[in-house]
Amino acid sequence: MIRLILGGARSGKSRLAEQLARATGREVFYIATAQARDSEMRHRIERHRSERPEHWTTIEEPLQLASTILAAQAPNRCLLIDCLTLWVTNQLLESADLQAEREALCMALNNARGDIILVSNETGMGVVPMGELSRRFSDEAGWLNQSVAALADQVVLMVAGIPMRVKGPRLESEQ
Repeated sequence: MIRLILGGARSGKSRLAEQLARATGREVFYIATAQARDSEMRHRIERHRSERPEHWTTIEEPLQLASTILAAQAPNRCLLIDCLTLWVTNQLLESADLQAEREALCMALNNARGDIILVSNETGMGVVPMGELSRRFSDEAGWLNQSVAALADQVVLMVAGIPMRVKGPRLESEQ
């Protein structure tokens, strides 16, 4: 099953994704896309690391997400990818061909076995950003979220810590 967890900053996306990963009962591989480019981000990364169960395998991969998914996937495994919007940022900073990267990611998701949980920020609910790079980021993140949501079996939007099912089966907490 592919699950996409969307929401704004501090909406509870990662917390829900980790709960869902635990609930699978499978071996969890946590694929982290963040890069510690400043002290505040280093602190965030350390906090996330310390909150993860020690028996989860962590793969830190800021750019090569498609190949990492294909290498880590297995029928008895859960991949938790946090987060797609940081991955988009990394791609933009590397001047990557984002359309090709998005297509490769979607192909990897289509071919992967096991459970996959992806976390992404919903960036399209505010005003159109002023700067060119900010607008490009918002556009690219939106196109990526649309592509992944189309593939996903379940899409959940987090609002103030409350999961709102957008697509797919009910969450365990709704039953």
